[in-house]
Formats: sequence, structure tokens, C-alpha cells
Amino acid sequence: MNFKESLHKFANKMKALWKTGKIQLASRITYDVVWGVVLFFLIIGFIGAFFIGGIGAGYFASLVKDEPIPSAAEMEKEIYNYEETSKLYFANDVYIGDVRSDLYREKTTLDKISPMLTDAVIATEDEYFRVHHGVVPKAIIRALLQEVLNTSVQSGGSTLTQQLIKNQILTNEVSFERKAKEILLALRLEQFFDKDEILQAYLNIIPYGRDASGRNIAGIQTAAKGIFGINASDVNLAQAAYLAGLPQSPSAYTPFKNGGGLKDEAGVQLGIDRMKTVLYRMHDMEYITEEQYNEAVNYDIVADFTGEVDSPNETYPYLTTEVEARAKTIIRNVLAEEAGYTMEDLRNTEGLLDEYNGLADRALRMNGYEIHTTINKEIYEKFQDVAMNFTQYGPDKMTTITTKDGQTQIQQSVQASGVLIENHTGKIISFLGGRGFNEDNQINYMTRPRSNGSTMKPLLAYAPAMEKGIVQPGTPIADIPTSWGRYTPGNFDLRFHGILSARDNLTNSYNIPALKTYDRIMNDNPVDQYLRKMGITTLGNDEYANLSLAIGGTSTGVTLEENTNAYATFANSGQFVDAYMIEKITTVDGDVIYQHQSEPVPVFSPQTSYLTIDMMRDVISEGSAAYLNSQLKYRNVDWAGKTGTSQNTNDVLFVASNPNVTFGAWIGYKTPDSLVCESCDLHHTNRNIKLWAALVNAASDLNPELMAPAEQFARPDGIVEQSYCSISGMLPSDLCAQAGLVKTDLFNAKFVPTQRDDSLITGKQVIVNGRSVLAGAKTPAEFVQGNGLTFNPEFLKRNGYDRLSDLSLLFPPAERSKWEKIGIPSSKIGNSVSDDGQAPGAPTSVTKSGSNLTWKIPGSKDVVGYRIYRADNPGGQFKKIGQTTSTSYSIGNGTGVYHVKAVDYFGLESAGSTEVAVGEPKVDQPEEPEKVEGEKPEEASEDGTTEETSEEVNKDTPPADENAENSDTQ
Repeated sequence: MNFKESLHKFANKMKALWKTGKIQLASRITYDVVWGVVLFFLIIGFIGAFFIGGIGAGYFASLVKDEPIPSAAEMEKEIYNYEETSKLYFANDVYIGDVRSDLYREKTTLDKISPMLTDAVIATEDEYFRVHHGVVPKAIIRALLQEVLNTSVQSGGSTLTQQLIKNQILTNEVSFERKAKEILLALRLEQFFDKDEILQAYLNIIPYGRDASGRNIAGIQTAAKGIFGINASDVNLAQAAYLAGLPQSPSAYTPFKNGGGLKDEAGVQLGIDRMKTVLYRMHDMEYITEEQYNEAVNYDIVADFTGEVDSPNETYPYLTTEVEARAKTIIRNVLAEEAGYTMEDLRNTEGLLDEYNGLADRALRMNGYEIHTTINKEIYEKFQDVAMNFTQYGPDKMTTITTKDGQTQIQQSVQASGVLIENHTGKIISFLGGRGFNEDNQINYMTRPRSNGSTMKPLLAYAPAMEKGIVQPGTPIADIPTSWGRYTPGNFDLRFHGILSARDNLTNSYNIPALKTYDRIMNDNPVDQYLRKMGITTLGNDEYANLSLAIGGTSTGVTLEENTNAYATFANSGQFVDAYMIEKITTVDGDVIYQHQSEPVPVFSPQTSYLTIDMMRDVISEGSAAYLNSQLKYRNVDWAGKTGTSQNTNDVLFVASNPNVTFGAWIGYKTPDSLVCESCDLHHTNRNIKLWAALVNAASDLNPELMAPAEQFARPDGIVEQSYCSISGMLPSDLCAQAGLVKTDLFNAKFVPTQRDDSLITGKQVIVNGRSVLAGAKTPAEFVQGNGLTFNPEFLKRNGYDRLSDLSLLFPPAERSKWEKIGIPSSKIGNSVSDDGQAPGAPTSVTKSGSNLTWKIPGSKDVVGYRIYRADNPGGQFKKIGQTTSTSYSIGNGTGVYHVKAVDYFGLESAGSTEVAVGEPKVDQPEEPEKVEGEKPEEASEDGTTEETSEEVNKDTPPADENAENSDTQ
């Protein structure tokens, strides 16, 4: 039987069987059984699912039952409460850099982020971001199963929304409770925020590893700048993919090492592989084409990595450190004030000051403030450049210091600082903090208290005394040996300079006149009355009672900033304006939390200020800072200033003002040591002045309008010129005019002298040892010079000069010849000319020179003149032919034998000098009796000289004092 026949036979059987109904019955039974089984399992499945779901829901509810449901406002506050690095600015909004922080972040907005970058992030981190409502259930289930089954995690279960919640509201804790709260809050967040708001917040908070300098960074804008050196809006596709891949493992994928610089090739390759994964996902989701994918995969991303860049703290270490410190203080005060605390509360409540210092430090580094300073970028950078290249600081030095282990030596270099302040605003335009900021040298010497030396004299002595009318520029003050108890100060040149005006004493920086001036006002506490008003804060409450404070003898010192700021008061017509460096502080949204407001404080009258300025002009023109004139590039600027040197020459300063600015400079060692250098080309004062000038010249080149104004200090009303007697400071008398000691100076019109000078009287005088003194009762009349000038004993007593053992100490070296013609009163003779009861020694070295007989002064100190004797021949009788107060006498062309005798103040005559034979002496001449002492020869003229020699005698001048010389200055 063939196959066809068999198939036909089978079909017939099946047809017959169908007709019987048995097949239908069997199929129905099978169907019912299978459906029943399926239905059973479906029912069991649904019941199980509902049961498990109920359990899961209950468990979920138990996990989040204690989680408060935040409002929209509360969630907004939390989401946007991310750390942002504060920024620093030079004047005129010129960016300096970021405040030092553990994490650097720069906020940006979505419109400033490349669309390629947002696509790369979505493709990599959350492909369903645009459509889900905060969570993706299947991703959560997948992650849950992986956790339960302990399988490796193939992909994360968190959406961008969940990651935002985790970073900003919750913690990184790994637990079901935290995950449940994350899901709940993510769902709620999506109700309040749109997708762009969520994406923008995410891109600002997510960590991105490290930048080229090794700093930890967060936020897409910071990452783009820190890794590629460009803005997030300017990245290309490869760069976008690289950045989008970093958040999965920032420390692994970042191309930079902890300390900055690129990782090795293997370390860099991890980030590149991750970039390729991101590009694959972008291509898979059709964000990019095949061509774009291939081009980006083969892109040399390494070539785009930015090089290591110095942080602002490395570029401007003194500046950033100082600005941060000042900003922190301001922020602390703002935060405390917002909390209702005063500065007194902070100081007096235990722990409160530390608490708010900590809060301020955190706010400074995390709140994204913009801190705007007064510092001029160009001038500041130029200051650092000048200081670096300056070569006249002086030598490095080995200094001996005492430690707990005994004495040791340290090597140190000369440090330097400077500060430039605008007078009328108080703005700190620029400063020099030191030489070489490093781990071992982080001191800003502008703010470190040191002795200010003689720069204290105008601030504490002369200006306050002028304000009180006690002195004026022309007031005579005697620079003579003076003691206050055991305190016996001297001058830098180890000399005394007699009676000089306050102006001259300040010009040459003599100490004793400044101390005398301060002594007259000290009990009024000038520190509180004046210095504190000028911003000097470092002095103790009772320090005013220390006399040496007037010349810089402080217990703690004064900062260069405060010292310079105080000088600006004089340039500001007596109004103190506190110096400042922070102009304003704003939030990231532009809200101003601090704006500096200057509040001038009246300290001195305009008249006192101008007189002080005018006196300090002389310091530069002819005094201790005269070296400056050869160093200034801009010569016609009206500068007025003062030098200062501290005890043991440990500190050297110079501060000067022009109508616009005041600038101070300092040099010294970190551990105080002497700046004296015998081998240096320049004196220590001039080394500092040279630095001062170099900095000022550089700033003047950059901004001559500010630094080199054409106008002079304006002379206020109430300033008059007045003549006075330079001996007493009183109105000139005829006798003072006769002495040639009338001078003219500027005065405050309120304090011009009103009484006539009484320092001089008239009387007969003789010259004793080069000094004019009143003739005594026994003084030979032939040597008396007539009715001359003499100090008034009452004047001497009134000023305490009568206690001097030597009144010639009052004679200023520059005018000594005038002062020596003034006689000393008889009341002082006992002290000035002592009667030893012995005749003076005979003149020595008598010789004939031309037509003159000359000799040398004998050793006696009380000689008032000389008598000249002549004999016709050797052994003959000598007779007096004349007298003189000089050491020469004209004998014409006559012949004879001569000798000379010295006569003292008390009329005693010495033995004759050695004889001098002139020409051919006569012989056998009748002897004539020697003239009686004091007897006037017949041929003598009225003034006591012979007629034939009167002309010569009139030309005689007293011998110069060998100690008279001009004083040195520093």
C-alpha cells in the first residue's frame, strides 16, 4: 500500500471518530484541566504579588514614616544649598582668584552649558530623565535584585533626581531606609521642579575629581575650567563625553594627581576608556551620528588637558592671606549682628567668639561670596616685582637667639614692607607684605607691630603740642644734655646741637627736643587724645606715661599700616580716615552683605596739620631724608615725611605724604637685629629711602595722576608768617636783631608770640677761651670790648639754662659765631671761668711772619688777651707797646727784641714768652721803666691798641672753637 492510500485510510478513520463525539470530549477535558491549572497559578501569583506588594509597601512605609514631608520652599533651599567657592577681586572688579578651600566649585546656569554636555550626562547617568517622574521602577527592582542576590552591579538604579536628593538632602549611607527616603523625596521633588531646574542643580553639585593643580573640584563649570581651561559652554563632543564620565568615579577617572600634574599613561587611560563608553551610549541613543561618534572616539583628548596653574594663594600669597583674614572678620561681625550679638557679647561670652570665627571661616569658603578689594592690580604686581629685584636691602645676617636648649644662631635676610594709602578715602591702593612668602615665612610685615622710631615724633609730640599751642614750628627747644631721673637719652650722632627751632629739631630728628615737647603734654594722655583717634590700636592703656614713647619706645610696637594711616591724617587736613582693603562683599546673587563706609574722625585742626606737613617738607628738602631728592623720578611732587630708626637700629622706616597719597616703607630682620652695615654702599636710612623711592617711582609710572599730583598742599586760613627771636621764640627785640638772631616762620594765628624778647641785655665783655663773657671786677679794661650783648640771667633761670655748667652748649653749630658774641652773665662766671690763683702759661711758638708777630695759645683756659713788649736790644729793658685778643700782632718793619705775655680773666700776667729779635737791634739805649700793668701808653688809641696797629687789631677775630662743626643727620 502506498503512502497516498494510507493517508486516505487515516482520514476516514478520524472522520468516523469525530462523528462519534469522542475527540471533542477529550479536548474539552484537557482544556478544562490546563486552564484550571493556569488559573490556579494566576490566582496564587496575584495573591502572592499583592501580598508581597503589601509587605513591600508596608516596609517602605515603615522606612519613611519618620521622614518629614518638606514643602516646596524647604526643598528649594536644600537643593540649592551647595558649597560654592568665594572669589576675590582687585579694585575695579578685576578677578584675583578663589578663596582657599577643600572643594572648589563655581556655580553656573543651564544656558551656559553646552547642549552636547547635557546630552552626554543624560545618556550616561539617566537615559529616561526626560520622561520619568523621579524614579525608574525597573531600575530600582533590578538594583534591588542585584543587592539581594549579591550579584555585581551592572548599572545604577538612581536617576539624576535621586542623585541630587542623595547629595543635597540625604547622606551617602548605604541602607534601605536611606534609599526609601531618596525615592520618596525624588518623587516629591519632581512635583516642584521642572527637568531643567533639576539638571542644572545636578550639574552644579556633582564632584568631578581634581583639576590640574590637584584641587578637589565640583560642578560642571569648575570641571571644564580645571580640566580643559575653558567654559562649560565651549566644550566639544569629546570633551563633553569626558566630563560626563567623571562623576561615576571622580578620583579614578580624573587625569590629574593629588599634588597636581598629569597621571601616568595608565592612569590617564582609565578616563579615556570611560569617555568612549559615554560616546557609545550617546550614539546608541542617537544623540550623535556615526560620523560624530567615530571622530570623537579617535580625538586626542590628552592634548586638551590644561597645564598646572598656580592658585591665587601661590601667585599672590600675601594678598590672598590678608584679604581672607579681613573678610573673615567682616563676615563674623555680619553673622553675629544677624544673630543679635554685639562685639562686646562676642568678647565677653565664653566660647562665642571662637564659635563665630568658625562660622565665618566656613561661610567664607563655602558660601560663594564675591570679595571686592581696593588693591590696584598693576601697582600691586609692580610692587612685588620691584621688591624682588631691589639689591640694597643689606646683607644676610647670623643672629644669636636663645631657645630652651640654650643659644643658637640663625641666618636671616632683611625683610621689607610698604603700604600705599589714598588720603581722603583710606583705600589701601597697594602693599608689600615681605620678601618671599613660604612655609617658614608667612608674616605680613605690613601688619606686624614693630617700633616706629622717630616717625612717632610728629604724631605724638610735635603735632599734639602745636594743637595745644605749646610749641610752633619756630619755638626754640634746647638740644642739650638732659636727664629724667635715670633716663638720660642722647642723639643718633652722639652730639648735642644747642637751641634750635622745633622745625630744625624735627628736620634733623634730634631726640631730646622731642622728649621735652612730649614731657610738656604727657600728663594729658596724648595717646587717648590723638593716637587712638588716628587708628593706632597696639599701645597699652598706661603706655602714654612712658616718656620714650615720643621717640618710638613702645612696648609692643606699631604696625606699618597703622603708622602710615596716621600720617595720612596730616595730609587730610587733620581728619583721620581709617584705612581699609575690603570695599564690599556680595553673595552669589549679588546681594551686598557688607559695604565699606568711611567715617572721618577729627583729630587736629587744619592749621596744625599744615604746619606739621610744612615742617616735614624740610625733612626731605634738607634733613634726615634729603637723600630722597636724588632718588625720585617725579621731582616736583609736594612730599612731606619723616624718617624713623628704632633702638639698636633694628627697624628703619620712612613715611611721607603728598596731597593724594601716603606711603610708608620699613626694613628690618624678622628676629630683630641691627641693620648697621659698615661695608654697605648706603647708610641704613638711605637703603630704606631708596626702596621707598623705587616703589613710589614704579607706582607713579603706572598712575601719575594719583601718585604725582601737580597741586601742592593747600595752606588753610589762620596760618601767618611771623618774625621771632630764635633764642627765646618771643617777638624780636632790638638786641636780638643786633645779634643777628631774628628769624621768620609759619605760625597758627591763634598762637603767635605776643611778648617781646628779653633773652639779652647789654654789658662789658671779654673773650675767654673763644667765648664772650661779662668782664669781671679784676678783668683788665684793655681787653674789654665795650658795651656788648649778654644773656639775661632771668631768662636763663626761667628756662633752666642757669643749671648748665657750660652755656656754650646752647650754641647751635650752624650759627655758633653769632652766639659766641653773646656774653655770659657774671652770675655764671664762677662756673665758666674759675680762678685758680695762678698766672697763665706763657704764649708759645712766637715767630716773626711778614710784618706780624704770631704765637700759639698757652694751655690756660682763662686767657682774655695778650700784651706785646719790646726792647731795643737783647738784655735791654722791655716796655709794653700794645695788646690784642688775637694771636698775632703787627710790628711793621721796625727792629728790636719782642716777647709776649698772656693775661687771664683775673688780671694775672704770664711770664714773657721766648724773645724774638727782629732786624738790627739798637745798642746802648737808655733804659726805660716797664709800664705798669693796665697803664695806657701815650700812643695808644681809645680802644687800647697803638695807633700804628689799630687797623690790624680791628681785623682780629676770636679763635674758632675747634669743636664747632656741622652736625650729621640720618
